[in-house]
Amino acid sequence: MAVGGDEDDIPAASGSPDASLTQDDSFTATSHAGLTYPWGDAAPGMGETIRIADGISWARIPMPGSLGHINSWLLDDAAPDGSDGVAVVDTGICLTICSDAWKALYAGPLADTRITRVFGTHLHPDHIGLAGWIAKKQQVKLWMTRGEMLTARAIVADSSDVAPDEVLAQSRAAGWDDEAIERQRAGGWNMFQRMIFALPRSYVRIADGDRIDFGKHMWRVVTGSGHSPEHACLWNEREGVLVSGDQVLPRISSNVSVNITEPDADPLGEWLASIDKLLATVPADVVTCPAHGEPFRGLHVRLMALRDEHRMRLYKVAEAVAETPMRAVDTFPLLFNRPIGAHNQNLATGEALAHLKRLEVEGRVRKEDRGGVWWYHGVA
Repeated sequence: MAVGGDEDDIPAASGSPDASLTQDDSFTATSHAGLTYPWGDAAPGMGETIRIADGISWARIPMPGSLGHINSWLLDDAAPDGSDGVAVVDTGICLTICSDAWKALYAGPLADTRITRVFGTHLHPDHIGLAGWIAKKQQVKLWMTRGEMLTARAIVADSSDVAPDEVLAQSRAAGWDDEAIERQRAGGWNMFQRMIFALPRSYVRIADGDRIDFGKHMWRVVTGSGHSPEHACLWNEREGVLVSGDQVLPRISSNVSVNITEPDADPLGEWLASIDKLLATVPADVVTCPAHGEPFRGLHVRLMALRDEHRMRLYKVAEAVAETPMRAVDTFPLLFNRPIGAHNQNLATGEALAHLKRLEVEGRVRKEDRGGVWWYHGVA
């Protein structure tokens, strides 16, 4: 298995290519009106890169699942000996389809270029699944925020083979029926472990506001949360480029879920606060380089659309709950533009609970526990 394996012990993809392997695809396509795409729908192919601006190039790593790819950003960097190199931002899942793409880059545009360090914007496997593999192979360090690194380690350390009782209880509370509960119980646990190559035991911590010297370029760390605990964006103020990871995507809204690790958290509140922070911190005219999709201009337009669309979903749920009490599963048609089946019920539930928790915090709904099932009521 890849976790703890050697640098060539990377599994091939298995299962349906349409099955989601990550927590990064949402269930509602969102408006990207007002955005412009300087490179159109062009994207680098296997073993290719596209220059975005002075100091940054774009590589695309293919993945199975509905997203189909992750963008990896190659930042011009100075090696310790003064020679030129590149830092890697985000890596793909620990699967051969992803490692083969990296081998093609090593044989192509990176053939004479030293890898200086690896950055993980956040903990999800499509972002750090091969971070340990690249760090080990290239003998470099992994750079992440503390919140992302420690949470990743905690999840990897969970050795449960079956869904824990706490997970099953939360699913039942959200309104899952007995058949869905048994399917979850039998479906195994901690897929996260199987998608991440062993992480280094040590790492370099980055934090909000850090300015990182890349030689000719300086990149500032801007953190957000909601999609993950302490997501790091990288902003080159001089060149006007933002590497946004999953904190800002052009066409979909990143999944914002209540997770079993923090069942009483308010991730949607954190997400909305992070949108306000980015609006106040990063200029509107940057080129935004997302983890999925194409580089775009119109950051503030996109942030406001994400904020407004989440607010509209909250309004719809609050209005419906005021008419009749609902469980989390009853809100799916109000939140998502596609049917929710067995394969995406877990993620949909997490996102529904996040919206209901935000409404609780805002004092617009109250939760009633009826025999282990949560019913939400409007507040007059």
